[in-house]
Amino acid sequence: MDYVYGPGRNHLFVPGPVNIPEPVLRAMNRNNEDYRSPAVPALTKILLEDVKKIFKTTSGTPFIIPTTGTGAWESALTNTLSPGDRIVSFLIGQFSLLWIDQQQRLNFNVDVVESEWGQGARLDILESKIASDNAHTIKAICIVHNETATGVTNNLAKVRKILDEYQHPALLLVDGVSSICAIDFRMDEWGVDVALTGSQKALSLPTGLGIVCASPKAIEASKTAKSLRVFFDWSDYLKFYKLGTYWPYTPSIQLLYGLKAALDLIFEEGLDNVILRHKRLGTATRLAVEAWGLKNCTQKEEWFSDTVTAVVVPPNIDSSEIVKRAWKRYNLNLGLGLNKVAGKVFRIGHLGNLNELQLLGCLAGVEMILKDVGYPVKLGSGVAAASAYLQNNIPLIPSRI
Repeated sequence: MDYVYGPGRNHLFVPGPVNIPEPVLRAMNRNNEDYRSPAVPALTKILLEDVKKIFKTTSGTPFIIPTTGTGAWESALTNTLSPGDRIVSFLIGQFSLLWIDQQQRLNFNVDVVESEWGQGARLDILESKIASDNAHTIKAICIVHNETATGVTNNLAKVRKILDEYQHPALLLVDGVSSICAIDFRMDEWGVDVALTGSQKALSLPTGLGIVCASPKAIEASKTAKSLRVFFDWSDYLKFYKLGTYWPYTPSIQLLYGLKAALDLIFEEGLDNVILRHKRLGTATRLAVEAWGLKNCTQKEEWFSDTVTAVVVPPNIDSSEIVKRAWKRYNLNLGLGLNKVAGKVFRIGHLGNLNELQLLGCLAGVEMILKDVGYPVKLGSGVAAASAYLQNNIPLIPSRI
């Protein structure tokens, strides 16, 4: 029995954790197994190859770690850097702030480049720092691809272009927690050295897997990095990779089977089609927000996110009341505004195994809630704007043609 039962399905529209598809739930509904038996290494070998596809890499080395995105952050940092190393890190919202806090607590010399919340990373400042760093004191660039708190997506190709233009050897470490498998991500093409994601976002799994992928350059850096690491030490994984047993400690068997099912669904749809679907969902949501007469927290179109939209409310409305009302009356979960934008925005997550009709249900719910809290929305306006766009852009389901 649910702790707080509500009839029908819960409408989960936070930007992670997300809805888990039925085939994934069924795949995880199994007993424990001996991870030292031949079955689990055989499954792991397949998963490691499949995971490379979602990062769009052929040369990267993946690590599937029983942790969260926060643990994946720590894995990326401690395996490639030494205490005191200078890194440039972009503060654009709550999650980039938390990563910077971790970097500082791990005793790196963090050069923070801050933007107004709702804006992307200040790549002009990065360029000036890289251009003047003739001694190559900057050892890494740390950037969140998609800032979940504000709905801002950064241009990674431009970051790589800056590094290449000045022939700078700094490592490029990327948080792709709310982007990978939903927003275009090209590890090899963009020269990303460490990319990471979490299972509870676009992969549509429960929380519990931090998935990290390291370039050959990052693997080489790990051989001399002096940061203390034990649980997250890549060298332990690599030893077991060579042995063909893959696991230096006990993995979550159920999550591994869930990951296989989740990846199978993504590959059946086609990763590029998955990315296009998220683009449709993001566009439809933004059209609805515009029709409601509200503003997007993201200040320029070039930064719009296709996995989350942060909606700015009028000053006389507390956005947390919208989130509370959604849950109490409509069995709908929306994302709270965090930190600097607490009370000022609510967030609509549109990522994972999600289709257009599900999104329209969410948008209808938001309209009723806006009416509840006294905002003069015309019921049906946002749904109509989103529906008109989607009706003209939803393709036939490939497997049903």
